[in-house]
Amino acid sequence: MTPTLDTATNDLDIMIVRDRAQRAALADAGSLPVAGLTITDVLVPGVCEGAPVRVRVYRPDGPSVALPIVVWMHGGAFVLGSVDAVHDQVAGLARRVGAVFVSVGYRLAPEHPFPAGLDDCYRALTWAVEQAAALGADPARLAVAGVSAGATLSAGLALLARDRGGPAILLQGLAMPALDDRLETPSMRESVDTPVWNRPLAVRSWRHYLGEGVLEASPYAAPARVGDLAGLPAAYVTIAGLDPLRDEGILYAHRLMRAGVAVELHTYPDVSHGFRSPVHTGVAQRANQDLVGALRRALVDAG
Repeated sequence: MTPTLDTATNDLDIMIVRDRAQRAALADAGSLPVAGLTITDVLVPGVCEGAPVRVRVYRPDGPSVALPIVVWMHGGAFVLGSVDAVHDQVAGLARRVGAVFVSVGYRLAPEHPFPAGLDDCYRALTWAVEQAAALGADPARLAVAGVSAGATLSAGLALLARDRGGPAILLQGLAMPALDDRLETPSMRESVDTPVWNRPLAVRSWRHYLGEGVLEASPYAAPARVGDLAGLPAAYVTIAGLDPLRDEGILYAHRLMRAGVAVELHTYPDVSHGFRSPVHTGVAQRANQDLVGALRRALVDAG
């Protein structure tokens, strides 16, 4: 979701071709320094000797005290985007939250369908906890967060960590998550030609992510399919009022609440999916500040 390129074609495959060229150019350029942050690119050993996972670590400068950790997953319909594409966004969040941000360059579909991307994110999550001392971070104050497909991966990480007895996550930040591959909610069925994101794009996105021929998604890929949501970390869920993903976000938040999970659900009416870009708009600035506040309440103020 939140495709980073021109969506006028309404053709996700064309976007993928353009994205691969953009990714290569951004990677060649390298990360730009940001005042007040120490930024480090790391190749984390992959799962079972698989391909390494590229992560970019952002640590606010200042006193040498242990800071909270936020593992961040970029958006892009499971098929677009990179750590380079969200560099400015993540750098800004790291400075404002006052936390070590670990931005994950997970493998993308369709070249690498599920579970490759989620496996990479889980590996980055466990690495961040294992290396907390070296990162100057506190593994007891840990969050996962992302926008759109990045929020989907964050929800999947929370489920994996619960079910595997993995790292203890305090907050899952889910901004405009795509949670249900069945695409049957009213807001999705009504969104045939909505701007930025719509049902035809969602159909293609899920097909790429799950792999051709998959008839039923794993609950870790599509968290709306999970039967038991008890024992998950607190959630900060945000939705856009004109987004095809609106209803699945609301339904998931309500199910979390019924399962006894602490949930803050925030709706931004009259805006479409991807309203956070461009970031200079008033509602985008407000949404970013709200996310910063939620992360600080969970990780900084409580510490």
